Amino acid sequence: MNFQPNERGYWGEFGGRFVPETLMSPLEELTSAYFAIRDDSEFQAEFLNLLQDFSGRPTPLFYAKRLSETLGGAKIYLKREDLGHTGSHKINNAIGQVLLAKRMGKKRIIAETGAGQHGVATATVCALFGLECVVYMGTEDMRRQELNVFRMRLLGAEVRGVDSGSKTLKDAINEALRDWVTNVDTTYYLLGSALGPHPYPLMVRDFQSHIGKEARQQILEKEGRLPDLLVACVGGGSNSIGLFHPFLQDENVQMIGVEAGGKSSKLGEHAARFMEGGKVGVLQGTKSYLLQDDRGNISLTHSISAGLDYASIGPEHAYLHDLGRVEYVSANDEEALKAFQTLSQTEGIIPALESSHGIAHAIKIAPEMSPNEIMVVNLSGRGDKDVNQVQEMLA
Repeated sequence: MNFQPNERGYWGEFGGRFVPETLMSPLEELTSAYFAIRDDSEFQAEFLNLLQDFSGRPTPLFYAKRLSETLGGAKIYLKREDLGHTGSHKINNAIGQVLLAKRMGKKRIIAETGAGQHGVATATVCALFGLECVVYMGTEDMRRQELNVFRMRLLGAEVRGVDSGSKTLKDAINEALRDWVTNVDTTYYLLGSALGPHPYPLMVRDFQSHIGKEARQQILEKEGRLPDLLVACVGGGSNSIGLFHPFLQDENVQMIGVEAGGKSSKLGEHAARFMEGGKVGVLQGTKSYLLQDDRGNISLTHSISAGLDYASIGPEHAYLHDLGRVEYVSANDEEALKAFQTLSQTEGIIPALESSHGIAHAIKIAPEMSPNEIMVVNLSGRGDKDVNQVQEMLA
């Protein structure tokens, strides 16, 4: 089966390019530039070298022995993206896109961020190459992620707070797109997730697919076979599609994406696009599932984790959902908070609250699986950024 988008950037009915006329030409330019570097051995060599020597890839595939034994059932491995430079998978995409921006002659980089990890990764790579960096971030997310705001500023980036709407990721993307429309000649928009207008979902997936390529090789070396199940949290969907994509042709490998179940299944109290309120529509340049009310207005969302607090999902995930290739479930705030503590206490690994949603589902289903079955969970980020928030919640 073909899991590539067509030339217009559609996976089935999902994807495409829904933007103002002023952005059509920059997106065409970006698409041409990206397809040129995909097949450019010099670019790919520089990208791989930076992944290795700057970011620290390959990240380990760790057997979570105590967690597996505590739960009973499946043998659980963790893909340790939290050990990459800056503390999450976001650095992979930031390196790739900044190298592309340099090829295109762009001197100014803008980005959006929710949990702050993409902002930190972007600021980090801009510092490496001496590029101007502006990061848009909702003020609610800035409150939740004060440490990452400081890290971005320490790295030389300008962080611009967004005080409109829900003051979270959706609103930060809106402001970044407005900036790009105004400054297209000098500015490169470094989108952090596998969403937005074509070619971003494809480009981000390709840069993040190193996660799955490594995990595939590592599990074959450790176990002599492919895993039975892959699990990853899904916000926009970059860490999950990065893990899933290299396994999509392997019919015996099941995949589960875990969305943010929030406080309840009531619209406005969660960020799970395949739950109550999830309908097909267009948001921020792409056609996908998004949370909306009966009148088609974009719903407010809620998640304990800033990085999953978004009303839409990447178009390739929408396609894989409708195709039935990937199962999508949700974990609520309480389950994620418990998983945050469980992994910390059984393995000495403090996960990001985003990743804790994936861990929460693993905790739920591992006891129902056979000891001969293997599960790989993508630990997409470390939890340093969330410790203050969790401390307040547990006080």
